[in-house]
Amino acid sequence: MFKNYSIDKLTAVSYPEIISVWEASVRATHDFLNEEDIRVYKSLINDQYFSQLQLFGVQGKKGEIEGFIGVQNAKIRLLFILPASMGKGIGKALINYVYRHMNIKEVDVNEQNTSAFNFYTYLGFEVTDRSAADAIGKPFPVLSMELR
Repeated sequence: MFKNYSIDKLTAVSYPEIISVWEASVRATHDFLNEEDIRVYKSLINDQYFSQLQLFGVQGKKGEIEGFIGVQNAKIRLLFILPASMGKGIGKALINYVYRHMNIKEVDVNEQNTSAFNFYTYLGFEVTDRSAADAIGKPFPVLSMELR
């Protein structure tokens, strides 16, 4: 069942909460990363990437961010959901939002993150390319996917 969520543009004021959502989600889904990897990515995302992205989020009943999406150059760059909110349609709603409003239908996903790969495949994304390393050269293969 698809639930309609209210999706809001997020600003720098929300960065501390967004990075907390990111970290909780990564710890729940990226078991191939070690503590040092998490620290490196967290620093990069917080210090460099956030300011380059358009960020949108879904807030819970108490105003807390349950999930967010970051887009840049017609591509989904980040999509992370609080573990307690996974499986409730938030990711699907965020993807639908950027597709409808910005015609964004591309994403890169860590090959080792099978839950994310399965999620995107379920939504109709197909693999278009594979890189043996991620954007910063770490040996984590990345699959480029597109909604056909």
